[in-house]
Amino acid sequence: MKKIVIGMMLLALSVAAQAQGDAIAKFFNKYQNDESFTQVTVSSKMFNLFTNMDVEKPEDKEVLDAISKLKGLKVLVKEEARNARELYKEAYSMIPANQYEELMFVRDKDKDMKFYIRETSPGKISELVMIMGGNEEFMIMSIFGEIDLKQISKIGRKMDIDGLDKLEKIDDGKSKKNDE
Repeated sequence: MKKIVIGMMLLALSVAAQAQGDAIAKFFNKYQNDESFTQVTVSSKMFNLFTNMDVEKPEDKEVLDAISKLKGLKVLVKEEARNARELYKEAYSMIPANQYEELMFVRDKDKDMKFYIRETSPGKISELVMIMGGNEEFMIMSIFGEIDLKQISKIGRKMDIDGLDKLEKIDDGKSKKNDE
């Protein structure tokens, strides 16, 4: 009987954790069919195809190793958006504080960027969320899998993903916050 109760408690906890993580998925789902948004979804299969590439530089090999540990990437972008600031506020208000930790805040010219991480255990990052809002531009991005922030920054530079280069400011796994 004790094993059944413990099993049911674990199941309930995992369902609750999944429901909290679904807040970000709900935001994506809400806007995915809105044609004013650009949506990009990359599956783990696509990341695996990248890892089959031959590379000559050790730095490129490190990036491919980091890519091989990713399970997916979702990006939702709206340019020339009059409501970019409202979208930004809506997106970050949906981040469950008990599930995600704010890693960093960056204000760059007219854009605000917030980075959040979800850890499965201390030091093991399973998801990185970046929310960016400017005067006329909005973006939310979710990268999930086994994440190394330094390598994600390198991937961002290689793939020219705006905002991920800001992760280079992280000190060896120690999070920094820049308050508004």
